[in-house]
Amino acid sequence: MSYQLRVSIDKDSGFCFGVVYAIDMAEEILEEEGYLYCLGDIVHNDEEVARLKAKGLRIISHEDLPKLRNEKVLIRAHGESPETYKIALENNITLIDASCPVVLKLQNRIKTSYDDKERILIFGKHGHAEVIGLQGQTNNEAIVFQDLEELDALELPGKFTLYSQTTKSTDKFYQIKDELLKRGYEVKANDTICRQVSNRYEDLAKFAKQFNRIVFVSGRKSSNGKVLYDVCLRNNPKSIFISDPAELDASMFGPNETIGVCGATSTPMWLMQKVKEQLERF
Repeated sequence: MSYQLRVSIDKDSGFCFGVVYAIDMAEEILEEEGYLYCLGDIVHNDEEVARLKAKGLRIISHEDLPKLRNEKVLIRAHGESPETYKIALENNITLIDASCPVVLKLQNRIKTSYDDKERILIFGKHGHAEVIGLQGQTNNEAIVFQDLEELDALELPGKFTLYSQTTKSTDKFYQIKDELLKRGYEVKANDTICRQVSNRYEDLAKFAKQFNRIVFVSGRKSSNGKVLYDVCLRNNPKSIFISDPAELDASMFGPNETIGVCGATSTPMWLMQKVKEQLERF
């Protein structure tokens, strides 16, 4: 029996403006000069990183940076800590700063809080590039936590200022704030979540309900990918998370199913198109 999968791509999925800006900047320099150093993965998507590496992008770590001299280095959308700028100055490194404006604004607010001697808590993912940059604004004195259970083991000050990584769940941020207030802490909460991510929740929820099955495409290191996939899963339990079209198999799908393809703000549209083409081959 022959059957056809009907596949649609979510028109609102794809890169956020911060990622578009960083990649455009990188491609422009790569075209002119043939190579460019980038501090960490330019985006949390292995396929897009591989595409840019083929054009001459050279990914380096923070340990590599002090070894460079007289070079150009791209700072990706996640932003950097003050230490990076200091090393660049000392080594005559030209920084191509593609930090997202939303992240820069958050860094500035955290720095102001720190200068005002406020105790700072950051709701974010340990080791995430953005969070490392945010902690750097506080001389690494801010407390970073991923969930409330982590705070149970710590002795918190009675009064503090609460911030969030820009790609975290808005709902979870306010649940944390309310719970900390209930526990008797004096909390000054700063909702610093990027609305380009959070505004997608409602549209993505509607999109997920329209199909028999959702294929969510994202890099496994993407924080907003995890948040947005959870939105899909809540609204369509038949949602599948993949990072590469090769992970798909015809046995995953039933005859004449309707399938919605969507992704994170770090997922390129060309990759979702490849997923659609793979599904249509089935």
